[in-house]
Amino acid sequence: MTDRLPPGQILTKKWPVLHYSHVPRIDSDAWRFRVTGLVERPLELTWSDLARFPRQDTLCDIHCVTSWSRFDNRFGGVPVPALLAEARPLAEARYVLVHAAPDYTTNLPLADLDRAENLLATQHSGEPLAAEHGGPIRLLVPHLYFWKSAKWVTEFEVLAEDRAGFWEQNGYHMRGDPWQEERYGAPEHARMRRGPRSSAADGSGGSRRP
Repeated sequence: MTDRLPPGQILTKKWPVLHYSHVPRIDSDAWRFRVTGLVERPLELTWSDLARFPRQDTLCDIHCVTSWSRFDNRFGGVPVPALLAEARPLAEARYVLVHAAPDYTTNLPLADLDRAENLLATQHSGEPLAAEHGGPIRLLVPHLYFWKSAKWVTEFEVLAEDRAGFWEQNGYHMRGDPWQEERYGAPEHARMRRGPRSSAADGSGGSRRP
């Protein structure tokens, strides 16, 4: 087990639910997903548009920054590389700011996002994702702490330079590798215990960690 459990993590069979704010109710008929910024072909996709992309299952372990890990999760959805391949990031693209409902953001290096196992996930264990776990659709980036796998995802904004997302602005690490225990980017643990600071620009109205 130790070769699968990152340092500082505790194994659980439950799937804890943590939110800073409310769970948005997403209407799949009204949902839109965009790929914007430094791409040759900006995308705007409806729910029905996802049907033209391949689907895959990813079996993975997930690791929350709050120290729990859950093994053997089977997610189903659209592979992120298929979306990026259609959008064609430009040569100068290095980072992605992920946007999610209602106004949450998290940042990722493009190389961490464009991996074969990553999904826009719509299912877990063969069932539609529950709203509290990001349904009807969430990002899955299982090799990083799970706050990077944004729930209720709506956009990839492709960038040349890194731009901190909501939790990153509030003291979390810019990358979040669980094997390196990249939980915090600065010695700001006291502020994290108090809760995130508020700003209309940083998504504080609806952020979530795992």
